[in-house]
Amino acid sequence: MEAHAQISLGGVRIFHVSDCYLPRLGGIEVQVADLVRMQREAGHEVSVATATRGEALPGVRRIVARMPFDLPVHPFGVGHLTRWITSSRPDVVHVHTGAVSPFAWMGVRAAVRAGAPCVVTVHSMWDPLTRGVYRLLRLVYGWQRWGLVATTVSNAAAAPIRGVAGPGVPVRVVSNGLDLSGWAPPPGAPDRRDEVHIVAVGRLAPRKHPVRLLRLLQAARAHVPARIAMRATIVGDGPARGQMERFVARHGMGDWVSLPGRYTREQIAKVLESADVFVAPAPRESFGIAALEARAAGVPVVARAQSGVADFVEHGTEGLLGRTLGDLARAVARLCSDSGLRESIAAHNRATPPAAGSWPTVLEGFQRAYEQARASR
Repeated sequence: MEAHAQISLGGVRIFHVSDCYLPRLGGIEVQVADLVRMQREAGHEVSVATATRGEALPGVRRIVARMPFDLPVHPFGVGHLTRWITSSRPDVVHVHTGAVSPFAWMGVRAAVRAGAPCVVTVHSMWDPLTRGVYRLLRLVYGWQRWGLVATTVSNAAAAPIRGVAGPGVPVRVVSNGLDLSGWAPPPGAPDRRDEVHIVAVGRLAPRKHPVRLLRLLQAARAHVPARIAMRATIVGDGPARGQMERFVARHGMGDWVSLPGRYTREQIAKVLESADVFVAPAPRESFGIAALEARAAGVPVVARAQSGVADFVEHGTEGLLGRTLGDLARAVARLCSDSGLRESIAAHNRATPPAAGSWPTVLEGFQRAYEQARASR
C-alpha cells in the first residue's frame, strides 16, 4: 500500500521526538504521552525518541548522553536519530518543541536528512527573544525551505510563528487534547452563596507573573462594593509562592486570599464546583489548559484577549477578555458586582460543553497535518 493511502486510511507509523518525556511531568511531557496513548488506541504504530532519563517504556528510545548534567542535549543526537529514521522508515516524524528544544530540533534535522515527512508542533508562545533566535536560525540553516509542516495549540501562538517562518512553512492550529468529561459540572443549579469565589490555577513561577495576579485581585476588590464579599483561591506551587505570601501579608489580603499549594486533579475539580469566576491573567498563555478545564466545569473565565484562551472563550459568552491587567481587574469586578451577567455566563458554560480539546478533533487535526507533510515531500 502506498504511504499516502496508508496515512489517509489509518495505521500510520509515527515517530515522535521530544526533549522530555515520562517520567518527567510537565505540560509538554504529559501532552505528548497522552497523544501517544490516543494514537495507539486509534490503531497507529507509535514510537518515541527522547533525551530524558528514566525506566524502559514500550516503544520509547532514550537517547541520553553520558554527561554530568541532565539536560536534553546529545552531541551525536542527529546521527542517532537519522540512523533510526532511515532504518525504521516511519510515515511521519512528529517533533515537539517548546521555546528552546535542542534535542527536538535534532529530530527535525534528522528527518530532513532521512527524507522523512516532518511535522513540528510548537507547544509554547514565541516571545520577542525566541522570535529573534529563530530568525537567526532561519538565516543560518534556511529551515523555512525544509518542507516542514508546523502546528501549534492556538491562533495566538500561531501568529508569531507565521511571522518568522513566512509562507514557506504552513502553520496549522491543533489544540491540546484533553479528557474534559471529568470536569463537567454536577447536575442541578449551583448553590447560591453570600460571597463571590474567584479561582486561579497554575504554577507559581516568575515567568507567569503571579504577583500581578494579586495586584489584579487587589484592584478588583477596590472596584467592588464593600457589601459584596469576595474570596480568592490561588491553587499551585512554585518558586514565587514565598513572594506571593509576603505580598498577601503586607497588603492585608490574608482574610480573603488563600494560597493552598498544589492540588490533585480531584481537588481542583472540587474547588471549581464552588467557583464563580476563574482568572487566567498570563499574556503569553499559548493554550490555557486550566482555563479550559474551568470553562468545562461551567465557570466564567477572565483572560487575556491576546492569549490562547481566546480560542475557546468569546467575550461576553464564556467569560470576559481584556488586553491589560487593568482590563482584567475591571472584568473580575464586573462579574463580582453583576450577578445577572455572572449567572448567565455560568448557565451557558454549564449547558454547552466546549468544542476545544476533544481528542477526536485533535487526532483529525494531526492526521491532516501528516497528510500535508507527506504531500510536501
